Amino acid sequence: MNDVTLLVATGDFGLTSFVKSVFMTKDYSVISATSGLNSINLFKNETPSAVILDIGISDCDALSVMREITRVSDIPVICVSKKEDVLDKVLYLEMGADDFIVMPCDAREFQGRLRTVMRRYLKGRNMLAKELVYRNLCINLSNYTVKAKGENIKLPPKELELLYFLASNPNTVFSRDQLLDKIWGYDYFGDSRTVDVHVKRIREKLENFYDGWSIKTVWGVGYEFSTE
Repeated sequence: MNDVTLLVATGDFGLTSFVKSVFMTKDYSVISATSGLNSINLFKNETPSAVILDIGISDCDALSVMREITRVSDIPVICVSKKEDVLDKVLYLEMGADDFIVMPCDAREFQGRLRTVMRRYLKGRNMLAKELVYRNLCINLSNYTVKAKGENIKLPPKELELLYFLASNPNTVFSRDQLLDKIWGYDYFGDSRTVDVHVKRIREKLENFYDGWSIKTVWGVGYEFSTE
């Protein structure tokens, strides 16, 4: 199965062939559309990993294709053109394009630039995935910060990791042993009171900020991050 699907939006068969030749590996597949409207429809039906958009595409303005794609998705869009026009480059980059490549382009450079865009995109997605927001509470595991009602709450790493894990699984009860395993690791030699102490400290720091969420004790079992 291919990990990355590229949508090539162009009426230029040569460009489509070039992209296919550059990315003919087991990790990539290439689908193509020969018009603007067809590109939009194919994009919505196939959900590609990235779009390579020829700004000279026929039957509708390439800017319209850009607007529609960026309206519904944040996947990378790489614009290509046969002419080097600074105004075009600035316009499409300001519209949200992730890169602008003037053709012809060396195959290795083209491949490298797309991979760079994809790495940047995936890195951003991963960082977003490490941020949880519940009304007035924001927990960010990428920079180890917690904010409640806009106020920075200082939590040591293990307290923050425990809070993040519970909040990542709302309304799910975890035993103390499960939490020890998830946060401290299976080879941790402490006892379950460690979890109790950390939950107590987290509650003390956040109890004035509860708003539709709370850390509840399920007697005889463990703890859960409860939401309304």
